[in-house]
Amino acid sequence: MSRRLVLASASPARLATLRSAGLEPEVSVSGLDESVVDHSDPARLALELARLKAQAVAARLDPGDGPAWVIGCDSVLEVAGAVHGKPAGEREARERWRAMRGGAGVLHTGHCLVDTGTGREVARAADTVVHFADVSDEEIDAYVATGEPLAVAGAFTLDGLGGAFVRGVEGDPHTVVGIGLPLLREMFAELGVRWTDLWEWFPAVSRP
Repeated sequence: MSRRLVLASASPARLATLRSAGLEPEVSVSGLDESVVDHSDPARLALELARLKAQAVAARLDPGDGPAWVIGCDSVLEVAGAVHGKPAGEREARERWRAMRGGAGVLHTGHCLVDTGTGREVARAADTVVHFADVSDEEIDAYVATGEPLAVAGAFTLDGLGGAFVRGVEGDPHTVVGIGLPLLREMFAELGVRWTDLWEWFPAVSRP
């Protein structure tokens, strides 16, 4: 029986990461109103958002199209005890960067994997420490003007224009992009699926 892989996220970075790892998912955006979820614990917040996104997409898939694996992810940044998602606008993005520069934050990324064929679900969170460069006000203004930090949790990217402003990470750098491949491999294993077998299901890259 054929199997579908569905990414419950509009993030181009998550899609590119999965493709580079040999998978070719469909994309289905959950449309979840993230404001309905409120947790003071950032790891729990990221995990719950990931679960709700994966469950929402899994629930609307047509069973007649066959079973699917649905992957939901969400990230929040914790800096000095404060939790940040996507900035509300340019002003907030600039203020956030002025608070982050020269310091560090913890990016909490929730992952949820749903097997619609069996109804099984695996949810895990990963934390990565991100060290930011001591950027100038002019650099912050120029970066915010690009619009990139307005579209991502924490107001920064590792794989885009913001990469030059990240001095280093402690943990899996994939989670900073939005989806942790080593963690996802372990989650598939819990469902009895070997990661290397996924390369045959979804041959997104050529191999010798």
